[in-house]
Amino acid sequence: MITIGQVGLGYWGPNVLRNFATLAECQVKKCCDIDAQQLENMKRRYPFIELTQDYNELVNDPKIEALVVTTPAPTHYQLAKMALKAGKHVFVEKPITLDVGEAEELIDLAERRRRVLMVGHLLIYHPAVSRLKEYVDGGDLGEIRYIYSSRLNLGKIRHDENAMWSFAPHDLSVALYLLGEEPEAVSAQGMAYLRPDVEDVVFMTVRFPQGKVAHLHVSWLDPHKVRRITVVGSKKMAVFDDMESAEKLRIYDKGVDNLDYSSYGEFLTLRFGDIHIPRIGMKEPLQLECQHFLDCIQNHHRPLSDGLEGLQVLKILDAAQRSLRNDGQLVKI
Repeated sequence: MITIGQVGLGYWGPNVLRNFATLAECQVKKCCDIDAQQLENMKRRYPFIELTQDYNELVNDPKIEALVVTTPAPTHYQLAKMALKAGKHVFVEKPITLDVGEAEELIDLAERRRRVLMVGHLLIYHPAVSRLKEYVDGGDLGEIRYIYSSRLNLGKIRHDENAMWSFAPHDLSVALYLLGEEPEAVSAQGMAYLRPDVEDVVFMTVRFPQGKVAHLHVSWLDPHKVRRITVVGSKKMAVFDDMESAEKLRIYDKGVDNLDYSSYGEFLTLRFGDIHIPRIGMKEPLQLECQHFLDCIQNHHRPLSDGLEGLQVLKILDAAQRSLRNDGQLVKI
């Protein structure tokens, strides 16, 4: 039984707490938030959990083995650092930090203390994404040529981060997971319509070796709610649509075939085949993510979304932010 503490019970925190509170392998002992009203709300729902406004109580509690950080991104570094220095395993929501040097410091600290450091990149624990990964690794799609994603909504508008920092980590983590390659460069363009210097819409292109690219469109100022990732391969194409209630993954037997007739040169033909909708046993991705954190602690494994994976996503975001400030200039990662 792993004893858990959690800091941050605002927008996303209650969802994470709900999952940890129902997992048999752990006990949530104590939670922290600076909002007294939010603590009162949690007290009614979880009367068995101790509540406090003082994070030091969690850090200094010898019975707490792991701390879950679900606070706003600017606080991640300091809170995770305090936990790791106290010898706790740490689950921190995305992004790992807002600064590359700070993320590297957390990774080094976790390695030296031999603690699990896991970043909340939720989508790579989604059953449909896991199945898509099997198709990619098994060669069913052929050579992956490009990936593009749309993550759009009307709200929730953030004040402390732009749409790219809020939404793009999800799709970047999936692109890295599927391709298994480190990107070379990124360019990004966006516009701030509602507040100066806080981009509401961003278009980002990440370049990988051998000509592969991932293109991301993120916005909280859009009439549609879209959560879609398309993977285009040389043999087949796949679409993961998280807004679909049941058929979240579709495999399209579509593409372009080369027919080489020596006497007439090379011909290209379009192929329109069947659409395959695989049967996927759905479980809540957040529950799978929380369970993975506990499994890694118990079995001394490195998380799928470990500190290094979180750092890789952060490096792309950091370079993309510089590109944004320079009107889409290509920036090496």
